[in-house]
Amino acid sequence: MQEVGHALVEGAPFSFINIAVLALVLAIVAERFVFILSKYRVNATEFMAQVRKLVQAGNIDRAIKLCEAAPLPLLQVIKAGLTQVNRGEDAVIANMEEKLAEVLPALEKRIASLWTFANLATLIGLLGTIRGLIRAFAAVGTIDDPSQKTAMLSAGISEAMWNTFLGLLIAVIAMFFHLILNGMAKRQKHEMEKATMKLENLLTLKRQG
Repeated sequence: MQEVGHALVEGAPFSFINIAVLALVLAIVAERFVFILSKYRVNATEFMAQVRKLVQAGNIDRAIKLCEAAPLPLLQVIKAGLTQVNRGEDAVIANMEEKLAEVLPALEKRIASLWTFANLATLIGLLGTIRGLIRAFAAVGTIDDPSQKTAMLSAGISEAMWNTFLGLLIAVIAMFFHLILNGMAKRQKHEMEKATMKLENLLTLKRQG
């Protein structure tokens, strides 16, 4: 812990700015994990199997009530389609697409910003690196006392290296969680799109049968 504090002091002020960026990144990551894991915890395959049984039995009202069991996006999308069954296939599809357009932004919200913060952390670290190098070269050119020159040169290089390290570390963390969360969001989006397609096919076959 003492070494971390020393590194922050050596890299100041840009190191502290990057710590603020890291705090924002971790806050976004935590919020997104909680949101996705709580709002998209439904088993899509099992849920659609229950919907299929009810629709095939003609129990559309019970299928709608099943969708009202929890305020989850997948259930909302399927409910949007089921409530339009009597109005025809086009109405079913249009209503589900409209509901998808409503819930998807919430799913993907703030995930893209992690990539922006990764770039920002790298640039802030680079600023700290350049500032440290400027201090180091200034010490070489303006200070005559060898011991003082060595101390200033060491401080400048230390500031540069710590800022480079911290900026790259935060960028790697942000990119890593961006990949994970983006993958989770895409998987959930695919599940919802697949569920809407299953419902469309189910209603089409029911009418033909």
